[in-house]
Amino acid sequence: MIIGIDISQLAYQGTGVAGYLENLVKELIRLDKKNKYILFFSSFRNSLKAEILNLKSNRVVIRQFKFPPTLLDFFWNRLHILPIESFIGDIDIFITSDWTEPPTKKAKKATILYDLIIYKYPEETHAKTEFNPFKFIISPNIVKSQKRKLKWVKKESDAVFCISKSTIKDAREILGIEKAKLFTTYPGFNN
Repeated sequence: MIIGIDISQLAYQGTGVAGYLENLVKELIRLDKKNKYILFFSSFRNSLKAEILNLKSNRVVIRQFKFPPTLLDFFWNRLHILPIESFIGDIDIFITSDWTEPPTKKAKKATILYDLIIYKYPEETHAKTEFNPFKFIISPNIVKSQKRKLKWVKKESDAVFCISKSTIKDAREILGIEKAKLFTTYPGFNN
């Protein structure tokens, strides 16, 4: 089986999302000795530092791209076009994480759900789009971007990995995701 994982959030080292995703990917690859992994990484300004994952496996391929998150939000969360297989090749399963929800051609989909703060406390989240022409930076409206992504998660994900039982409760109550699709996958710790 070929498993694709969006690891783009590793561009933001030091965040809880990056830490969770890094530990999850390392442990999956360490424990799983038979499947192949294709890791999708996209960041306009940051490159993936290979030492972050420290992977020594011929079963892992990393595909890096320089697409800004706002462009992927437009194509994947708004228009929902350009399947992930167009970028990384054929896969059996694709696991998404924090920002975008690409369509797939045939692959089953799973996503990681950290929290639903955008619904519960939107005032605590970046809720406006800003543009700095001098630095050529577009800061997206995180609330709207996340809501667009979660609309596709609800429609298309075969499994949703929640980091706590509280997140499962919120996914059921706020998003209306059926219980059978929700699984608790607690954060791990570095040794």
